[in-house]
Amino acid sequence: MNRYPRDFRGHGPSAPDARWPGGAKVAVSLVLNYEEGGENSLLHGDAQSEAFLSDIAGAQPWPGMRHWNMESLYDYGARAGFWRLHRLFTGRNLPVTIYGVATALARNPEQVAAMKSAGWDIASHGLKWVDHRDMPEDMERAQIAEAIRLHTEVVGETPRGWYTGRSSLNTVRLTAETGALDWISDTYDDDLPYWLEVGDRDQLVIPYTLEANDMRFATAPGYIEGEQFFTYLRDTFDTLYAEGSDGRAKLFSIGLHCRLIGRPGKIAGLIRFLDHARAHDGVWFATRSEIAAHWAAAHPHRRFERPSQMPRDRFVQRFGSIFEHSPWIAERAFDLELGPAHESATGLLNALARMFRSATRAERLGVLRAHPDLAGKLAAAKRLTAESTAEQASAALDALTDAERATFQQLNADYVAKHGFPFIIAVRDHDKVSILQAFQTRISNDTEQEFVLACAQVERIAELRLKDQLP
Repeated sequence: MNRYPRDFRGHGPSAPDARWPGGAKVAVSLVLNYEEGGENSLLHGDAQSEAFLSDIAGAQPWPGMRHWNMESLYDYGARAGFWRLHRLFTGRNLPVTIYGVATALARNPEQVAAMKSAGWDIASHGLKWVDHRDMPEDMERAQIAEAIRLHTEVVGETPRGWYTGRSSLNTVRLTAETGALDWISDTYDDDLPYWLEVGDRDQLVIPYTLEANDMRFATAPGYIEGEQFFTYLRDTFDTLYAEGSDGRAKLFSIGLHCRLIGRPGKIAGLIRFLDHARAHDGVWFATRSEIAAHWAAAHPHRRFERPSQMPRDRFVQRFGSIFEHSPWIAERAFDLELGPAHESATGLLNALARMFRSATRAERLGVLRAHPDLAGKLAAAKRLTAESTAEQASAALDALTDAERATFQQLNADYVAKHGFPFIIAVRDHDKVSILQAFQTRISNDTEQEFVLACAQVERIAELRLKDQLP
């Protein structure tokens, strides 16, 4: 099976109404990454020093050596930055989600006590703050299990959420497979939570952010002053707030780090943003676990049979009649690069229509000729397909007067005699009167023009049939 795993569709063109508590126009998730003491260091058994997300421009790992300046900057996050942020958030009674590296939490007991006392949501940020990119799958699975074990031992509670950050291609699947997490956040692909099917597990994903994130103070292009951070957060908030006012409420994640935003000149921008957001009604500041609980209750997952995951026989059985009496179209479409984008009516129609359009003229003509006459002899003998029977009934073509039936039969005969294939129209788009009008108009067209029109109507009929089956 030629299958493409990336999901470009997501919630599709009509995202669900989030229905945040109290009718909030936007949900704001403040995330504080706690990594100090879990970063790369010879002290932690690593082969080199840390080089990621600090105020040292262009930092590189020092193999086999401790990097005193780097360690000192991380230490600032624990010693000063955390407490500045703790005072800010507790003083404003704002809920916070901690992404806590398990080994960092184990080395910072006073900070953990302060998080718990504040009632913050402490999620797992992995065992160590290291790159998982090249980590073998078995090793990463073992580290995830150890992170959950150590987190539970240190915090006193099992983590309900997860974010690795420096993840591998396997991370999302491996964390979902634990079956232990209410939510995971190692994606950046949406403004709303969504469900991910991993085997038998329905895993809630709450996408995170790398742009509304103070890490941009340590990367290029990035922020160089607190005012830039404030401006970006404010503009994002104002846009999402306006969308929420139009019934399209979204989630606004904000990523923070103790050693970065905890600096006085940087935190000033965050303070200005918080004041701006709190001056608006209809804003729900929430932990990610609160968001997960709401989403699970308001938008529970519902599985359906997904075209890209079907075996060939089932795919052809299910969709072989979408193009009238032409299962070969579904057989060919099965071999395309199908994926999540083809699990909607619109997406699968594209795959099927590609096979119809790329077929020979003789094959397409065969599809046209496979369609029954409107209100013809097959209908009278009740020998139409179930789809055609329902479609003709929708326009009351199964309840014609004798005179109307005679008119249709004459038009059918004249049309086929001229063009060589039946008159085809998506009857569900019409009523009996407009069908007759179209019939009488199109019968005078030249055959090539009618061939093009008939093929377009075949695709429209297929679209309507698929919409009966798929989202």
